[in-house]
Amino acid sequence: MPTSICPECSEEVYVDADSEQGDVVSCDECHSSLVVVGLDPLELDLSSGDDDYDSGDDFDAFDADQY
Repeated sequence: MPTSICPECSEEVYVDADSEQGDVVSCDECHSSLVVVGLDPLELDLSSGDDDYDSGDDFDAFDADQY
């Protein structure tokens, strides 16, 4: 089973061998949500918690002048 280091607590995190980039895993030690950002070598990063983010969202539509 592949492993990587948790960026939050530096403990070893076990990841399923069939995991793909973008999969979310949890650190058993600190319970942080981690996203697989690299496969060779296996690399984890803290998940933003916004798994429903759509890159097509139109953030330019916000009009700051109205406030």
